[in-house]
Amino acid sequence: MKRAILALEDGTYFVGYSFGAEGEIIGEVVFNTSMTGYQEIITDPSYKGQIVVLTYTQIGNYGINTQDVESERVQVNGLVIKEFSGIYSNWRAVKGLDEYLKENGVIGIWGIDTRALVKKIRERGAMNGIISTVDLEPKSLVQKARNYVDISELDLVKEVATKEVYYWKEGDWDLFKGYLSFDRERPIIAVVDFGVKRNILRRLVQEGARVVVIPPEDAQKTIEKLQPDAIFLSNGPGDPQRVVEGIRLVRAYMEQLPIMGICLGHQIIGLALGGKTYKLKFGHHGGNHPVKDLRTGRIHITAQNHNFAVDPDTLKGVQITHINLLDQTLEGFKHESLPIYCVQFHPEASPGPHDGFGIFKEFIQLSCSHQK
Repeated sequence: MKRAILALEDGTYFVGYSFGAEGEIIGEVVFNTSMTGYQEIITDPSYKGQIVVLTYTQIGNYGINTQDVESERVQVNGLVIKEFSGIYSNWRAVKGLDEYLKENGVIGIWGIDTRALVKKIRERGAMNGIISTVDLEPKSLVQKARNYVDISELDLVKEVATKEVYYWKEGDWDLFKGYLSFDRERPIIAVVDFGVKRNILRRLVQEGARVVVIPPEDAQKTIEKLQPDAIFLSNGPGDPQRVVEGIRLVRAYMEQLPIMGICLGHQIIGLALGGKTYKLKFGHHGGNHPVKDLRTGRIHITAQNHNFAVDPDTLKGVQITHINLLDQTLEGFKHESLPIYCVQFHPEASPGPHDGFGIFKEFIQLSCSHQK
């Protein structure tokens, strides 16, 4: 077993063992509390630029399959776990986690005290860290982490967004047929890809939409050409204030078409409406966050993955629809007079609970009512 070190910018370091690729990688260290779904987590484009710590102890025991991916490749900068399972067992698995990370050039470290690491992040907040299998000098690694830029200074959306327009026809998974395919006509939903998860696209298709995915660059011109019935702003990595294309797009179409956003898309809509965003101490990452729908009083257990949040006190002309019961942060709002609706959490789950699936149906119905 090859040694590896994880060092944080505050001077803390952990010595463990390497899996996946070898080398050295820097990123913002965050933790995810989901008990399953490591394949979906590491392929989520929202994690670009981050080193993810999984709080569940046993990782790798069901391997990797070809279906449960949220993008074309592993997106996390690095992976940190407690116990690595080199033996996997699952009828859909085609390879192990170690092999998968090596193929994608992603470094992992295991055998460290992840509980102590998570406690450190909760107390100190998210911070830069570095995983190395080549430089095993803690002081050197700590200095490298300190010299690295803050994630808010990186333009990560450009690294994960699509460069081409494409149509998505895949819906939900069927045990006997695999992912179901649909070829619909309307309503046409233009999904602006800031780092979209595939299960968002699947849920939109499953609920009845024809989905076309477009790049953020020149999105206004693309939408003028496609003439969709509604616009959907996806999740994605980094600071929403850097996504100026998305903010301009919302302002250009807010009085013309229904618009919905999830996660980063939610934050972009908040900024477009004149609100402000701020960075959370250690973010929300996991599949067990309770969110209250203020319209119905119902409590949803939700999947979340975000470092930034919208300040509700800076929003005007909106109805707050959802709040997080752990820290009372904003989880959703709708405009009082325009067809604009967004949520901070991930109703598509993957991994996570399915409590929020109805949100997609709500948006499809809104899109249908505004068809040309």
